[in-house]
Amino acid sequence: MPAVFSVTSAELTTWMVAFLWPFVRMLALVSTAPIFGESWVPRQVKVAIAAVLAVVLAPTLGTMPAVPVVSAGGVWIVVQQVLIGAAMGFCMRMVFAAVLAAGEYIGLQMGLSFASFFDPMSGGSTMVVARLLNMLAMLIFLAVDGHLQLVAALARSFETLPIADAPLAAGGWMFLVSAAGQIFASGLMLSLPLVTALLTLNLAMGILNRASPQFSIFAVGFPLTLLAGIAMMQLLMPQLGPFLEPRIAAGLASLVRMTELLRP
Repeated sequence: MPAVFSVTSAELTTWMVAFLWPFVRMLALVSTAPIFGESWVPRQVKVAIAAVLAVVLAPTLGTMPAVPVVSAGGVWIVVQQVLIGAAMGFCMRMVFAAVLAAGEYIGLQMGLSFASFFDPMSGGSTMVVARLLNMLAMLIFLAVDGHLQLVAALARSFETLPIADAPLAAGGWMFLVSAAGQIFASGLMLSLPLVTALLTLNLAMGILNRASPQFSIFAVGFPLTLLAGIAMMQLLMPQLGPFLEPRIAAGLASLVRMTELLRP
C-alpha cells in the first residue's frame, strides 16, 4: 500500500531551517526586549512567544539559504540571528535605561540612596524611585502599543536584513554604541527639573545654616528635601508620557536603522 504522506529528509531539513533560523532571532529579541524579556516572565512563556511568532512569520520570509543546519555555515547563521535579535532588544532597552538613570539621579538628590533593593526587572540593586519610574515607563510602553510596534519592526527586519550566511556590516554595531551614549543624556533631561529644584533647595539650606549656625540642617534638611522631592515627583508624573512617547518612537526608528546598517 503506497504511503499517503511521505516526507524526504531534504524536505524535512528545509522545513526545519525555515522555522529554526527565524525562531532564533525572535527568541533573542524576546529575551532582551522590554516587557517580554523581564526576569519575572517564565522562560517557557518566552520560548512560546518566539515559537508562535516564528510559525506566523516563517511562511512569509521566502527562500532560506541552502546551508545545512549542522555545519559551520549553519552555526554561523544561528550566531548571526542571536546577535541581531539581541541588538534589536537592546535598542529598546536603552529607552528604559534612560528612565532608570533618571530615577537614580532623582533618588540621590532626594536622599533616598539607601532606599534600594533587589529589582527582578533589572537584575540588580535599584533605588525605589528608579523602580517606580521604570514601572510607569512599562505601562506607557504598553499604552502606546510599543509591544505591537516592536513585533512589527521585527517582521520588517527580515526584509531589511534577511537571513543569509554573509558577514554583518560593522556600521550597525557602531550605530548601536553611539545610541547607547544617549542614555545618560536622556536620563538627565528627564530628571533635570527635579534635580535643579532640589539642588536649589539644598543651596538655600546651606546658606541658611551659615547665616544661623543654631539651625539644625540635619534635623530639618532630610524631611524637607524628601517632601519637596515627593511634591516635584507629583508634578513630574504627568510629563512622563509626553517625554517617553517620542523616545519610544525614536527607539523603534533606531532599531530599524541599525538593521539597515548591519546589512552587508
